[in-house]
Order: sequence, then structure tokens, then C-alpha cells
Amino acid sequence: MTNYFIVPGLGNSGEQHWQSNFERSGENFKRIEQKEWDAPVCSDWIATIDETLKDYDLSTVVLVGHSLACATIAQWAIDNNRQIRGALLVAPSDLEATGYDFPAVGFSVPKTKIPFKTIVVASTNDPWVTIDRAKHFAEIWGSEFINIGDAGHINVDAGYTEWPEGMEILKRL
Repeated sequence: MTNYFIVPGLGNSGEQHWQSNFERSGENFKRIEQKEWDAPVCSDWIATIDETLKDYDLSTVVLVGHSLACATIAQWAIDNNRQIRGALLVAPSDLEATGYDFPAVGFSVPKTKIPFKTIVVASTNDPWVTIDRAKHFAEIWGSEFINIGDAGHINVDAGYTEWPEGMEILKRL
């Protein structure tokens, strides 16, 4: 059985967010709960992922990240040399963009290939990452890249509550 772990970004994912709906879709979906959602420290988020997964057979694990969690998952994999089944990385935030000024400490966009299968899903009108930067992240991470068109930040504000297409993409992992 595959174990899916929801990894929300900055601020967590609310009740209507597609990640929350994925989480409710089966008992093998669990959320990784960070201690600090609004002013996170990268090393804390990475440690929480590692601690959450320590008792699982990593070959059964798929991470489902959104926004800031995409870079966190990449950094976790690289720092800890972890091999999991795969990760779905949706709407990765461009932490190097001039407009990204959230109180997040120690986060960066890893510039190394992720050592397992990943899919990056991005939008042409995401306010937190241009489509070209998202494609660049996918290239350096060794990820499959999917452009879903005008979908904003692929969150509730952009209308992504139920996201059956996302669930279909997830099944590819």
C-alpha cells in the first residue's frame, strides 16, 4: 500500500484546499503537521518530515507538497539522502523572487537533482512563480513538468478545492 503524506506550504492548507480534500480521500493519506506554519524555519520543517516518516518503509511513501513545501521536500531529500516512491510538487514558490518576502527562515530553492521520481505541476499565472522558473526548478530537480495553464497558485483562491485532475497526476507516482 502506498502511504501519501500531505505537506502543506506556508500557512498550512485550509479545510477546502485540494490537499485537505486529498487527505480525506483515504486512510493512507496523512498530513505532516509542522509546529510553525506562519513563520517557519526550514531545518524545523525538514526535521518534522524526517521524524514523521521514520517508522515507514520509504519505498511506500509519496509526498504531496504545495508551495513552500516543494522546496522543503527537495531540501529534505538532498540533505538526508532519502529514497521514497515519489513526490508531487505543486505550485513551487520562487523563494528568490523579489516579491517573496514572507517570514520564512533558511529556505532556498535546491539546485540539485532530487533522488527519486517527482512531478512538478505549475500554472502560467501563479503570482509566486513564473512558468519559466517552475520549469527551471523541474529541470534542475529532474522532475517531470506539467503546465496546467491559467490556474493561479493552484489553491482555494484559484478555485482548487476538489482537484480530480491532481489526483490522477498523483496516481502516476
